[in-house]
Amino acid sequence: MSVRLPSALAVFVLLAGCAATPSHPAAAPPPPQAPTVVGAANDNLNAVAWSQTAIEHDLIYLQTYRDAESRLLAALRDKQWDALDKQDRIAPLKNLKAAVVLDIDETVLDNSPYQARVVKSGGEFNEADWAAWCKEEQARAMPGAVEFTQFAAKHGIAVIYISNRAKDLDQATLANLRKVGFPVSGPEAFLGLGTVVDGCDQAGTEKGCRRQLISQHYRVLMQFGDQLGDFVDVLNNTDAGRRKAVADYLPWIGTRWFVLPNPTYGSWEPALFNNDWSAPVQQRRQQKIDALHYR
Repeated sequence: MSVRLPSALAVFVLLAGCAATPSHPAAAPPPPQAPTVVGAANDNLNAVAWSQTAIEHDLIYLQTYRDAESRLLAALRDKQWDALDKQDRIAPLKNLKAAVVLDIDETVLDNSPYQARVVKSGGEFNEADWAAWCKEEQARAMPGAVEFTQFAAKHGIAVIYISNRAKDLDQATLANLRKVGFPVSGPEAFLGLGTVVDGCDQAGTEKGCRRQLISQHYRVLMQFGDQLGDFVDVLNNTDAGRRKAVADYLPWIGTRWFVLPNPTYGSWEPALFNNDWSAPVQQRRQQKIDALHYR
């Protein structure tokens, strides 16, 4: 980039150069260096950087959990209050104990260090590296989540976690939850991917069967998650299908259902490329670009 000097300064520099010619020619400037880039370009860089460094990220979580806490006792007093969708409510509400239901990853535990490793390596998600990260038991608690769950437990409200982590990660997950201060009352407080629910055929990793299991014993006051599937089964993972799945429950957002941000991964992404993870990276990327709106 050229720099324009003020006219008086330019004259001064010119005269100084004429009056004092160096006895040795100046060394040639070093060639410009290419910028250092760690890992290959990754579409997830900004999302992970925002999740890890933006104070706005933490404030959204604090705001969500504090707002939920301010509403929780009123929901507890209302004996007809329930946060399960009509497909998941199996047993009548009468005489059921109250509970709150929370997803784990990016809802109560922060896995952004794993995502940062993926960005740095230039690779993509893989089960082996993900499992290794989970077994480190180093995920921090999301802001406000421990305080909310402890508040619920203090008032006799069961805290139940539903996770799609693989079965062999159950103990590491529970240890991580306890390590950062989350209340974990016993085996029934954690429903992982391997949970079998009699009479219910689970569709992939959808959580409907596990919500139905909860409904047999609890009146659910609130649900928390970072994915639409944390609240309702999404069997048609397209833009239209996702909007239809949640359409009847929009009044529940911010009262019964509390949705948290996750720009790094989720079912929203494959919905943009026909859920075809086998497609080449560049093809998937182009389909995401094609999904953008310009007006």
